[in-house]
This record gives sequence, C-alpha cells and structure tokens, in this order.
Amino acid sequence: MELIAHPYRGDEDYWRIRAFLREVLPLYGMRERCWDVIRWDYWRWHGIENIEHLRLEEVVTLWETPEGRIAAVLTPEGIGEAFLHVHPDFKMPELEAEMIALAEQRLGKPGEDGRPALTVWANQHDELRQRLLLERGYARGDWPEFQRRRRLDGPIPESVLPPGYTIVPQGDGAQLLERCYASGLAFHPNDIQYAIDNRADVGWYRNIQRAPLYRRDLDLNALAPDGACAAFCTVWFDDVTRTGVFEPVATVPAHQRKGLGRALMFEGLRRLQRLGATLAYVGSYSEGAGALYASAGFTDYELCEQWVKRF
Repeated sequence: MELIAHPYRGDEDYWRIRAFLREVLPLYGMRERCWDVIRWDYWRWHGIENIEHLRLEEVVTLWETPEGRIAAVLTPEGIGEAFLHVHPDFKMPELEAEMIALAEQRLGKPGEDGRPALTVWANQHDELRQRLLLERGYARGDWPEFQRRRRLDGPIPESVLPPGYTIVPQGDGAQLLERCYASGLAFHPNDIQYAIDNRADVGWYRNIQRAPLYRRDLDLNALAPDGACAAFCTVWFDDVTRTGVFEPVATVPAHQRKGLGRALMFEGLRRLQRLGATLAYVGSYSEGAGALYASAGFTDYELCEQWVKRF
C-alpha cells in the first residue's frame, strides 16, 4: 500500500497522534516499541516548550494511508535524535528506510567536528530496524534506555519515611516555588544559579501543568521537616490504556540515601492502582536510577538502544 507523508499540521495532528499511540501500545504487547501517549504529551509540553523550542511542523512527519489512517510518525526528542513510531500493520523495510532517510535530512545535529550526526533509537529486539541502520552506516551507541515496567495487580508496600518527612501533592504559591528550586538542585547539583532561576520564573512548570494528563494529586513531593522540597516525582495516568508513567523522579542531593525516592514511588503506585491502572513504566539510564526503580518493583525491562551515524 502506498503511504502519503506530510508534515505535522497543528492541533488536529496532535490529537490524532495521541490516538495512534494509544492504539499501538497494546498491539505491541504493552511494550514501548513506540512512545506511549504520556511521553508524547511530556515532550510536547516540556521538551518543546521549555527545552528545545522546536517548531513541530518542521520536525514531526506523519505517514498515512489514502483513507487517512496513521501508519507511522517520525519525531525527535532532543536535537539530533530520531524516534520511529510505526504501527505493526505497516512495519516494512521500505517505510522504515524512508523514515530514516528523512530523519537524516531534517533531524541531524552538527558535532564538535562540524559534521552532522544523528542518533536513531531502536528496541533491542527490533532486528529489522537494526539491519537497516547497519546498512546505512550506523553503529550502536553505549547509552541505552532501560524501559522498565511493573504490574499493579498485587499489593504495593507502604511508604516508609524518615521522621519528620511527609508526602504531599503539588500545591501552588510557596510550595510551587520550592518544587521548582528543588528541581534545579536535583538535576543541576553543581549550578546553584540554575535552581535560583528555576524558582524565579515558574512559567516552565506551568507549561508542564498544561499537559492534558497532568494531575496535581499525582504530582508528589516529599517535604523535609523544615518544609523544603526534598524529593519529588510526577506520575502520569492514562485511563484509556490504564497505564501510568513516572517522569521525573529525583531527590535533592542533601536529602539523598534516605529512601525518599522509593517512598514516593510506592505512594504513586498505590494512587495509580486506586485509579484502575494495571501497568506502570519508568525509564532509566544510570546505574543509580536503575537500582532505585528495581527496588520499587520495576525489574522487568527492555533496552531501547542508540544507533549513531556521522555524515
């Protein structure tokens, strides 16, 4: 079947892509062979609005049947990256080769030597995509994503906190300022100015809260005895696929090694379970993050691997 490729066309395609991702997740056995709808939302409202500032019309491409059914979507996440989201009914070498070629034209990023480079992500079991990438001169990278998951059909342990610490949902006002400051401390521990700037203008967090699936009752903070935000995690729930995603999860350096991250995750898992979720996901790259997530029951995983090419 001949497919028709076209660039992203605005809000209509935003909602159509969300429906497409919800459709394909169960078709792949609830494995993340494509993004889930939560990752698409998070990229749109955080990655695009706060970090990359890309025009979706320039970096997202859809392939459709003549009847208008979405067969595949090409997106970046960071600049210089490409994700191929392909419906299993259309997983063919011709389509994926076309998608990779287009990604090379539009999504490459200049390297330190001035030569453009592109990273294409492929599941460890996707032999078709790996073969195509090898044929086009790509080499496997050394920084895979561990796509972790756990079922929610059993009891979730209680959250154990150090004395004086509490878990609360995200509020506004001073609590939002504390969360923004803690985010800067956790993700940029060697740059205090980053945390100060994060707190000075909370517009970036307001963008995240604009995402369709954002819920304050699933946006959790662990507060220290003095009221400071010591750790946090945002949990996302999709009632269509009955899945939840943890993104982000972090602890401020001064409060690490107290079990706060695991306590937050257990609280988030229980809240997901009460909402009817049957499966939860979290992604990890570092050994430390992987150990935390495994301790919270996320021991089942697949690898999504980097494949890199310089032109």
